[in-house]
Amino acid sequence: MSFFKRSNPNVLGIDISTSAVKLIELSRQGSRYRVESYAVSALPENAVIDNNFADIDAIGQALKTVVERSGTKLRQAAVAVTGSAVITKVIAIPRPENDDELVGQVEMLADQYIPYALDEVNLDFNVIGDNESNRDMVDVQLAASRRENIDDRVAALEIAGLKSKIIDVEAYALENAYGLLTDALPDYGPDATIAIADTGSSVTTLNIVHKNKVVYSREQGFGGKQLTEEIQRRYGLSYEEAGMAKKHGGLPDNYISEVLDPFKDVMSQQIGRSLQFFFSSSSQHNVDQIILAGGSSSLPGIESLIEEKLSTPTTIANPFAQMTLAGKIKAQALSNDAPAMMIATGLALRSFD
Repeated sequence: MSFFKRSNPNVLGIDISTSAVKLIELSRQGSRYRVESYAVSALPENAVIDNNFADIDAIGQALKTVVERSGTKLRQAAVAVTGSAVITKVIAIPRPENDDELVGQVEMLADQYIPYALDEVNLDFNVIGDNESNRDMVDVQLAASRRENIDDRVAALEIAGLKSKIIDVEAYALENAYGLLTDALPDYGPDATIAIADTGSSVTTLNIVHKNKVVYSREQGFGGKQLTEEIQRRYGLSYEEAGMAKKHGGLPDNYISEVLDPFKDVMSQQIGRSLQFFFSSSSQHNVDQIILAGGSSSLPGIESLIEEKLSTPTTIANPFAQMTLAGKIKAQALSNDAPAMMIATGLALRSFD
């Protein structure tokens, strides 16, 4: 199972989060991408708990739903595991004579860095290039995840008639999708430092991109589920009804001032706190731009609030801004879902690596 290896033909990008399954299929003509199909399906509450697949059958059924809704003919998929479920490490090894020697050296050294028995993990690696301080060595990036993290994803995909072609890491998928946003950003120069704050249902992940690479990643337990639960509690709705009301409206007049605005304030505080953790662990004390991703970034006015509170230019991610759309794609629906589609899009881009 590959975290890194490139592949063809095209693959579906499928992001399985705690609240939804998101599917995207891309094609490319010249340098221009086109959205061929896309769909989103909600997951039942507690199908995914703390990034673990608690109900593989329910996830498989949601996958089946997005495949049917999207109308895609592709059956090969790229999915991802969260950063907290993956151990990554760059190691230096003596320059190998051949592939067999490379594999042997990596496996021998991996034992020192991975706190599990090697037969309990899926291990992959990618040769980065020459080691800067010793030309007789090469740098290799290791990635390892507990075997059940991979097996659960494979099993859920199989329920929907899909094959797992690529297992990626969410931060790498996000890095891949980031390249689609750069045309919409001011030109901060090659040393730009950009913060991507991805606020999903139960986790907010801050990724810092420097020179187009993710150099820092931090997860914290905060997300849109807290807003859904407050709507549920305040207005006596079921969890599903609260989720629909959050997305489509119809709540009492006091909703904005008493529920939504306080949640947006907390969201900006959480992102600010994550940035402070980055600044305290780095020589940098500011970022050039904040990009908001994830479902909660669709909340009205959230970007202007965060820009004001954190004194940093803030925009909402739209990886599809420069893409053409197949005739069957509803442009408004895709635009509404765009901020939450960053990881799925980064996975679909693996088709063209």
